[in-house]
Amino acid sequence: MAAVTVAIWGTTFVSTKVLIGHGLSPQEIFLLRFLIAYMGIWLISPRKLFADNWKDEFWMFLGGMTGGSFYFFTENTALEITLATNVSFIVCTAPLLTTILSLWIYKKATRGLMAGSLLALVGVALVVYNGSFVLKISPLGDFLTLLAAFSWAFYSLIMRKMSNCYSIIFITRKIFFYGVLTILPAFLVHPWQFDITRLLEPAILFNLLFLGVLASLICFVVWNVVLKQLGTIRASNYIYLNPLFTLIGSAFLLGERLTMVALMGAALILGGVYWAGKK
Repeated sequence: MAAVTVAIWGTTFVSTKVLIGHGLSPQEIFLLRFLIAYMGIWLISPRKLFADNWKDEFWMFLGGMTGGSFYFFTENTALEITLATNVSFIVCTAPLLTTILSLWIYKKATRGLMAGSLLALVGVALVVYNGSFVLKISPLGDFLTLLAAFSWAFYSLIMRKMSNCYSIIFITRKIFFYGVLTILPAFLVHPWQFDITRLLEPAILFNLLFLGVLASLICFVVWNVVLKQLGTIRASNYIYLNPLFTLIGSAFLLGERLTMVALMGAALILGGVYWAGKK
């Protein structure tokens, strides 16, 4: 379940790229995909509106920000400032950051898990830079990307905390709601400009449904189940597979060339994830 979910997330760049090419901005895409997901999950979610107490409701609010609006906004803003390779690599430090935060809070991790995590991160570097390493430090862009990685790490820990108290469907519905709510201030900086009458165009509609129904609604529910079943640290290490599936998607869908360096990186990612996942 973890591998399939990450595989779908790894190919969402194709749909996002298509939608941006049709004139949608990153924040408009996020708002639409989370609105679609929220409307879909409302049909199957318990009609309970709020958590049992305001403290838990606040955690749900933070989950919607860290796993939704803040994560996507910082990542997409960073893409406009720094190199895409920098963003791809720094975002994939999220599993390592999750491990470090879990160690700090719960003081629980094995040497094999840490070693596998680091090995997979080296593999990510080889896949992302793909034999053409270009070092370009962009303090603001790289800092925003690091904030995105930390944001996802905190989201993973929040899900661990909440999944012991509420159903996965209810938690995911709250995440979508607060994700939509907290992205709205971004439109004060970048006002909505897309013509909504074009949303029914086949290319736009199909890609939005893919992002909203499959990549958001279904994948977020499944991922929250994965976090509960595998544990926060072990599940987070599957995020390292993201660049691997992006690499495969680029080769088959966009015709990009596979290099020996990328294949070596793919082998290290698979080995690292396997090592980290062993009990």
